[in-house]
Amino acid sequence: MARARTTTAGLEERRRAVLTRVAAAGEAGIAELAGEFGVSLMTMHRDLDALAGRSLLRKYRGRAVIVAAVTTEVPAELRRQVRLAEKEAIAEAALGLLPPRGVILMDDSTTLFPLARRLDERGAYTVVTNSVLIARIVAATERSEAVLLGGDYQSVFDSTVGPEVSRALQRLHADLALMSAVAITRGRLYHPIRGHAAVKEAMLDASGQHLLLVDSTKFGRHAPFSHRDVSAYDAVITDRGVPQDEERAVRRLGARLLLVDVPYGRPRM
Repeated sequence: MARARTTTAGLEERRRAVLTRVAAAGEAGIAELAGEFGVSLMTMHRDLDALAGRSLLRKYRGRAVIVAAVTTEVPAELRRQVRLAEKEAIAEAALGLLPPRGVILMDDSTTLFPLARRLDERGAYTVVTNSVLIARIVAATERSEAVLLGGDYQSVFDSTVGPEVSRALQRLHADLALMSAVAITRGRLYHPIRGHAAVKEAMLDASGQHLLLVDSTKFGRHAPFSHRDVSAYDAVITDRGVPQDEERAVRRLGARLLLVDVPYGRPRM
């Protein structure tokens, strides 16, 4: 029996899903995408050509790469599934920099999830977060407790934002903030959503020390709303895939840069 032809709506839905998949990882192999979406290699090339024609991604030999501009944040459920080895390696390096106790702020970045699961290995903490899942992870540990910041709940990100979150942070003083970023260009941090950028700013103001945990695919990208630069952080922890010009920009701003091997490796300063 001949396969039913894909409708125009179905075609666009698949192409949006392909774009979301590539955006979540920063890049993806074309053959891998064809397998994931159950289409031929030729069909996937046509999908990617259409997306590239709208300047949403770029095609290279055997792979598709998201464009540098980030205009929307990828849903948390998708971000949780990518760059897992990098996130684990970054968590391993960050764990040794934590104090043995105290109040820690954590934003809603999925890069922080592996570290949240391992907090008991280092000490006992009160974790204040706008991420529902991080609150659940911490609440399940034996030694730490979670405080969830109330505000406007966004189900696609499983987190809270808005003026209530910022006001609550103004009344707090934490020992350490653990945060990530969607995009970093020349040491400047960006987010596609104003409310999330505002929460990150408020977390910086509410904490005495700051660590930025971010995988290398976020470098060389930009988005509409800036939330300071890497000089606001005591250390930036990432993997060794950072482009050299971005690495130089971070160091020029005076940030302590720790580069980790994947899988687990000791940071290089």
